[in-house]
Amino acid sequence: MADITAYKPFYSVLILAFFCSLMVAGAAVGLRPLQEANKLQDQKKNILMAAGLYDSSQSVTELFSDVETKIVDLTSGTFVSPEEISPEEYEQRKAAMTKELSNPLAKDADVAGIRRVEKYSLVYLVKENGTVTQIILPIRGKGLWSTLYGYIAINEDMTTVSGISFYEHGETPGLGGEIENPRWQAGWEGKKIYNQNYEESLFVGKKQGERDKKHYVDGLSGATLTTEGVDDIINFWFGKHGFKPFLSQMKSNGGNTNG
Repeated sequence: MADITAYKPFYSVLILAFFCSLMVAGAAVGLRPLQEANKLQDQKKNILMAAGLYDSSQSVTELFSDVETKIVDLTSGTFVSPEEISPEEYEQRKAAMTKELSNPLAKDADVAGIRRVEKYSLVYLVKENGTVTQIILPIRGKGLWSTLYGYIAINEDMTTVSGISFYEHGETPGLGGEIENPRWQAGWEGKKIYNQNYEESLFVGKKQGERDKKHYVDGLSGATLTTEGVDDIINFWFGKHGFKPFLSQMKSNGGNTNG
């Protein structure tokens, strides 16, 4: 008969591993609400940064109280009532992965490499005296190594960029990772997304020929594929499958958000 004492070290390690795994799992579950709160706070900070509203001396919560969050139907370009879909509860990333809340993209339409586009999108409105002065829009798409997530702010003419912020990506530090560089992001301010005929005309990349300065953002040095990814993101999200129907509606009604 085998001596059971010979297995004591094995059982001790097994029991220790079991209790350690319970502690780690418990910590992960317990910290999840805090992690989600920090994630939401960081997203709000980047929304404010895109709009040029972030001030490190003030709390993000206080600053964000002046930003109105709404939901837009991307196909029609119209607002969705909070009773139908709550902006506070809507999870846009998850929606983009579900058949019920997203649509597949044809290969030629999927320039941003996202495969599916959600039916509804969050939008963030900055107002003065009841009129929209800025709209901050969530954007995403493939870079070189990762999906790039960011926000872009458009002023009241529904075509001029007032700022941009990328908050999540896996691009190479010092190269594609420079999409986070404030100096590069500052080069977006004042650029025009649409031309006089309201056609998409903003280009991100190496300047070729005589391109109008207001429709051109210089690409990232040494990061050609990341730059091309950003250009594709802009082309997609400001085209007919993205925010163009919404921005066209806003432009035609002078920034009025009623209806």
